[in-house]
Amino acid sequence: MTHAKELRGMSDEQLSLTLKEAIDNLFRFRLQAQTDRLDAPSELRKQRRLIARVKTIQSERAGGAMVSR
Repeated sequence: MTHAKELRGMSDEQLSLTLKEAIDNLFRFRLQAQTDRLDAPSELRKQRRLIARVKTIQSERAGGAMVSR
């Protein structure tokens, strides 16, 4: 499992590659889930969370993160 700290240490190119791999993995896991061959259903959740983490970090780097209190 990749934590946000590890992801923040990656370059933009590495983040893009990680995002692409996570999206591909999620697609494959969804297909397996539909055909009742998914061994670990928790992998779906892990991939969705990884995608969300990567997208969050990418938006932070783009200056899209605004702190509101």
